[in-house]
Formats: sequence, structure tokens, C-alpha cells
Amino acid sequence: MKRIASIVAALPLAGVILLAGCASTADSDGYYTVRRGDTLYSIGRDFDQNPSNLVTWNRLRNPNDLEVGQRILVKPPTGIVARTGAGQSSRSASSAPARKATPAAKPAAKAAGKGDDDDAPAPADAKLDWIWPTQGKSAPSSDSYKKGIDIAGTDGQAVVAAAAGKVTYAGHGIRGYGNMVIIKHTPTLLSVYAHNKSIAVKEGQMVTRGQQIAAMGNSDTSSVKLYFEIRRNGKPVNVMALLPSR
Repeated sequence: MKRIASIVAALPLAGVILLAGCASTADSDGYYTVRRGDTLYSIGRDFDQNPSNLVTWNRLRNPNDLEVGQRILVKPPTGIVARTGAGQSSRSASSAPARKATPAAKPAAKAAGKGDDDDAPAPADAKLDWIWPTQGKSAPSSDSYKKGIDIAGTDGQAVVAAAAGKVTYAGHGIRGYGNMVIIKHTPTLLSVYAHNKSIAVKEGQMVTRGQQIAAMGNSDTSSVKLYFEIRRNGKPVNVMALLPSR
């Protein structure tokens, strides 16, 4: 591994995230066990892999739905050359047959009496003073695998941080999201801003509520819009329950 991205302070995003001070490690077979707050973005950065490699190697149908306890292959299977991108280097292996990904482990059972409603805001969510990340008409995302909202607008329109936090991802390394920014707000909450024309912040940068972080565009999509999502413990929540009415 050439480098291990330190997303420690910013971590829990679902990919951009966690281990309060320790670097993520893989077992001897090249698998990493998903922890609370991990996302495909953060795992890819921790192991210097393009997230699209992780999707392919693990045959993930929906890269947004990782489960705690799930084992993710983070090293190229035998005979596979890793796709490069976002600072990652190509890796090659022998010509032996590729090994299959181990089935994901079942997540630990929830504590008795607790529900599984990820749409309902948690107490920590309510403490943040959220604002809309941009102006425009909003609607559920047109992409079935995305759980956030699309906000229509004009090319170059300002996109701002919906709450104060730390930028844990700023780039174009995830297919289907274009130029994307991810901000970590609390140990469990992060927000995602995708399809931007350009990005105005850098990874590791602290941003204030309402600070411009990008300009709206249509990268990796057919129309000018912002895809916006809020995640709690790596899972999307209902953003309309958190954003102020307008």
C-alpha cells in the first residue's frame, strides 16, 4: 500500500471516515471488515484503491449499502490489474484464476427495542443547523440506487456547505457522481454533493455553514443539477426531514 489516507479526524461518512486514530487494516486474505461509519469512498482511500475496483471485486449491486461486519476485498484478486484513479497506482498480479469474494457477514443484531428507521432523524441530527446547499426545485434522485435528492439549477450556480464540517472527499473518483464533495459534520453525520462543474475546496479543509464549496454542473449526469445526500452511520437518511422548509 503506497499510502493510507488519514480520514481519521473526518471519518464516518459512509466512505470517507472513522477509526478514532487507527489506520484501517486488512486480514491476510486481503479482506477488510466494514465498521460503523465506513463508506466505499473511505475504504478505497484507506487502501489506496479506486472505489470502482472494490465494486467490481466484491460484486456490489449497490455501493451505497455497506453493512457493519461485511467483509470487503481490498486487494486485487489474483490475475486482476487494479484500475487506477485519484492518485492510486496500477497493480498487477500473476495469471492464476481470480478468487471469488467471500459472502458478506451478517451485521450484528440490533439491541432489543430499537428500530431500523434510517429516515427518522436522530437526536444528534437535530443539533445541526442545516441549510439548503443551493437554490432550486428539489425531487428524489432520478437514479434508483441513490437515496438523496436532486436540486435543479443553472450551470455555475453556487453550492454551499449545508452545515459546518471537514471536507473528507473532493474529487471525481466515483462513477456516477461526477465532481463530488463529502463533508463530515459529526462522528456519525456527513453530507454528499455530486455532479458539480467545479470544486472550490480541498480534502482536509474545514468549512463553515453556507461557505461555497462547488459550482453546480452536470458531471456524470445528463442535466445541470446538484445531487445532495445526508448519511448517518454510513446510511442515507431522509434529507427533507432535516432541511428547513422553504
